[in-house]
Amino acid sequence: MKSLAEFRLSGVVSYETMRAVDKNADAWVSPRERMEAAGTQLANAVRSIRPNSVLFLCGSGNNGGDGYVAARHLAEGSEVTVVSLGAKTPEAASAFDALKASPVSIFEVRTADDFPPFEADVIVDCLLGTGAKPPLRPLYAEAVRLLNAAEATVIACDIPTPEARSDIVCAFHLAKSKGAEVYRIGIPLSAEVFCGEGDLLMVQAKDSASHKGAGGSVLVIGGGPYQGAPFLAAEAAFRAGADIVRAASPVDGFMPDVILERLLGDKITAEHKGRLIELAESADVVVAGPGLGSDEDSLETVREVVSHAKRAVVDADLLRLPLPKARLDTVYTPHAGEFSRLFGDVPKDLAERGRAVRKAAEDAGAVIILKGEVDVISNGCRVRFNRSGCSSMTVGGTGDVLAGVTGGLLCRLPAFEAACAAVYAEGRAGEAASFDAGDGLMASDLLKEIAKVLWK
Repeated sequence: MKSLAEFRLSGVVSYETMRAVDKNADAWVSPRERMEAAGTQLANAVRSIRPNSVLFLCGSGNNGGDGYVAARHLAEGSEVTVVSLGAKTPEAASAFDALKASPVSIFEVRTADDFPPFEADVIVDCLLGTGAKPPLRPLYAEAVRLLNAAEATVIACDIPTPEARSDIVCAFHLAKSKGAEVYRIGIPLSAEVFCGEGDLLMVQAKDSASHKGAGGSVLVIGGGPYQGAPFLAAEAAFRAGADIVRAASPVDGFMPDVILERLLGDKITAEHKGRLIELAESADVVVAGPGLGSDEDSLETVREVVSHAKRAVVDADLLRLPLPKARLDTVYTPHAGEFSRLFGDVPKDLAERGRAVRKAAEDAGAVIILKGEVDVISNGCRVRFNRSGCSSMTVGGTGDVLAGVTGGLLCRLPAFEAACAAVYAEGRAGEAASFDAGDGLMASDLLKEIAKVLWK
């Protein structure tokens, strides 16, 4: 595990990224444990200023809970006042209960008239955490107004509340704003470098007012020598949230949900190019390659079609040089043999494999999913690993399902995030399906399970 430390995150991260890391960390360190660690670090930062008096402004979420923990730690050495706007999460409520057993002054604020004077050497802003955006609710806006007018040194917990001033920002685990001082709170490396439940938080359900097509449209191009592959990919795109899915193929197949664009003949040829380009330009994502075969005319035709797509997932037989590339985002999904054919040998050491995939993705200007017992995903900068899945998934067709899931998610997410969520979701789906099927698992068994993993 130590060898994977080079792939940890650095610099300022987004709210979404930190939320994913936090959720992944739940597998090893509970939210309450992380809150206790964060509050302890916050208390140490306050102590370093040596204030005689400290005022904590605590909101109702876990940011406020960090403040309750810090206030409890400081209660024996300073005059501590806590302004509480409620404690709604279980972790914050637990921290607040512990605080009430300590020698601090607590003001539970329900109206603007309940605020005490903001008179202290240090004010600690624990009102709102990452993800908060203006305009603020009236009570929070009043707290920010009073904070900004005070003469105290202001320390922000993790990230400043919108529109609030700050002199020092104590960020936990990773910085979420420029200039923050970062304090570690025991989140393990695996929460950053391995895919997990947090990656599924990136996948947002459609708004209740959404109309038909809001989930995106996917075009699957493939089939010929292998009849089922394009349809597995098409169904998987549906299960990943796409609203409209077409399969353009020289293969007959009736699936009531999939719009079949039946291509004349028994393989894709240059005579299909015009129609395929028209379909590709109108789709949000093209999934190209499943079941295509190695016929050079077919490969050359589909390569050119991919170049007209906005975004594309390139899979299976199309993973040959020269690699096709879409106009905006491209995801390549090679297994070890295909990767070796394209980019060179796959190292046995996991860290070396991560470097190899990162270099290949950088050179290709695309996202690469190297499939294997441990999947490796890179966009040329970041590298992630995935351990979900089981031995029953060695059956044929699971790669087609992954291509379709990635395509469906690519309608909603940036390419790297879509790839990480897709590999983790398919692995979890395989684990669930194998519970009943064991080594009798078929690729089609994954489809309903994928929908459950992503949306339930």
